[in-house]
Amino acid sequence: MTLASCPDSPQSTSVSPEKIRLLALTLVTMILSLSVHEFAHAWAATRLGDDTPERDERLTLSPLAHIDPLGTILFPAISVLFGGVAFFGWAKPVQFNPNRFRRSISVRGGSAMVAAAGPLSNLLLAVLAMGLYVALSRLGVLGKSSGRSPTEAFSVFLLAMFSTNIGLCVFNFLPFPPLDGSYLLPRSLDDLVERIRPFSLLLLMILISIPAIRQTLLDWPMGLLRSAILSLFGVA
Repeated sequence: MTLASCPDSPQSTSVSPEKIRLLALTLVTMILSLSVHEFAHAWAATRLGDDTPERDERLTLSPLAHIDPLGTILFPAISVLFGGVAFFGWAKPVQFNPNRFRRSISVRGGSAMVAAAGPLSNLLLAVLAMGLYVALSRLGVLGKSSGRSPTEAFSVFLLAMFSTNIGLCVFNFLPFPPLDGSYLLPRSLDDLVERIRPFSLLLLMILISIPAIRQTLLDWPMGLLRSAILSLFGVA
């Protein structure tokens, strides 16, 4: 499962043109970002010797292979249209069999690499989006990010891809099952992970609803990552 926190949306329940634009932007960025995320899982598993993702036809960037109608489209759409401040979204999880990894790859190490590939792909997308935004801005190609012209709309899209993928990267690295970060925990915590697994998603939602905890788990690391990428491109 792939989950992501996403930007604020207007609080009015009326379907205004602005809300329609936000809905389109949200769905496009989520679909593209989640598709890359799941493809990265499939690619990593395949490179380690497991052909399960390829047999399941998940070794592709096509969104059609990864979209979950409920989690990728319906939940985000409801949140935007009805004024949710944040929402969770997910794509279809990529299945892999660690027992099919090459003999030189341990089950635990290989599983961790497959898990990490997803959020790391979102980090790469965030860097690419900001890099392209900065390069095109300095060349004078992009207009201001008001979305009133094709170049301005593309500017908004790049900034949305940047923010969305930072959120996906940080969120999915959290050490809660079924998030990718749970595969990176030490073996000594395996029993604890299994005990909380049935309740972990509910527990995580409760935790990030508490402002102080949300700031520690999400806002602070997202801010650090955002600042690091902006500094990489010399953006204040």
